[in-house]
Amino acid sequence: MNQTTAAPAAPGLRIQADGDSAPPYSIEASPGFAAWLVEHDVTLAVTTYQIGKVFLVGAEDAGRLNVAERTFDRCLGVAPAGPNGLVLAGRNAIYRFTNVVPRGHAFEGHDAVYVPRAAWYTGDVFAHDVGVAPTGRPIFINTRFSCLAAVDEASGFRPVWHPPFVSALTPEDRCHLNGLALDEAGRPRYATAAAESDVAGGWRGERRVGNGVVLDIAANAVICRGLTMPHSPRLHEGRLYVLNAGTGELGLVEPAEARFHPLAFLPGFARGLALHRGFALVGLSLPRQNQAFSGLPLDDRLRAEGTEPQCAVVLVDLAAGRVLHWLRLGGVVRELYDIALLPGARRPMLVGFAQGQINRLISRGPSMTLAELMAGDGRGGVA
Repeated sequence: MNQTTAAPAAPGLRIQADGDSAPPYSIEASPGFAAWLVEHDVTLAVTTYQIGKVFLVGAEDAGRLNVAERTFDRCLGVAPAGPNGLVLAGRNAIYRFTNVVPRGHAFEGHDAVYVPRAAWYTGDVFAHDVGVAPTGRPIFINTRFSCLAAVDEASGFRPVWHPPFVSALTPEDRCHLNGLALDEAGRPRYATAAAESDVAGGWRGERRVGNGVVLDIAANAVICRGLTMPHSPRLHEGRLYVLNAGTGELGLVEPAEARFHPLAFLPGFARGLALHRGFALVGLSLPRQNQAFSGLPLDDRLRAEGTEPQCAVVLVDLAAGRVLHWLRLGGVVRELYDIALLPGARRPMLVGFAQGQINRLISRGPSMTLAELMAGDGRGGVA
């Protein structure tokens, strides 16, 4: 296990990094970032599928960040799973993790240790955003098959819903369905797609600009058009927030008006959004130089603003629409995908599969009787 200390962003701020790391990366933060995490008693989970990493970022106090990273091949969506777990979308599986450290205790210096407890192997369906249904079953955006899907123990996935303009569930990434918003009860409510396309890869090329949509899953209808590569729809205090990634904007969608209202311009390809008590944590990526992601309105806006793109997590005050604090990632890290907030940890750790970590962590649960085994204890399956 490698352990390094990143250079602080300001005098007095220390960043302790711990993890698998093979390729070198850098981390720096604004002076108030750690203090905000402490004040709100949360840890960040941040994914980058570009180098296949999950970062957990916690703060012991206002002067120290603790960063733990683990390797998961092409990890994308990450989301809380109840008060004590998380779900993660990987290249060919959906993983569920549980924190095995009780509140107020520690394990090898960590007050939260997220251990993989279940995996559902989907095949390479290019799973994007993930969530957990009220039943406890993980659900995810199946981008390759243009649908919302649920994990299954008898098949790779079970389709749940697809956009009304998609006529067949084929592995063609027809519209680049990517984002998922759950309501307060955990029910799927909104989704985002790059275009209203019903042909293989039809969202690419010129259709990337101005053809993105937000969909109401319950109504099975498009409620907002005219976006450019929208991502990360999220409901917060009854309002629907969306990242218009191709323009670098965080904004609100008012379903009754069928419009996107920008709240803030952010210097990067905006993707990954977590909301908490009037604040937004937004992931920013450096624009890619390829046919799918270059030549977007974001490029012109950056030039007009005279600013350089960033790979960072920025903390935005929603009321003021301005950035308060930031966490920048650099070196080999150029892109982020998703952000989740996990409660009640300051020194978090995630157990991965590299370097035999999972082999060394063994825990024994309470004994059960043969009668309980035969009757079923209610803890099997996906619930």
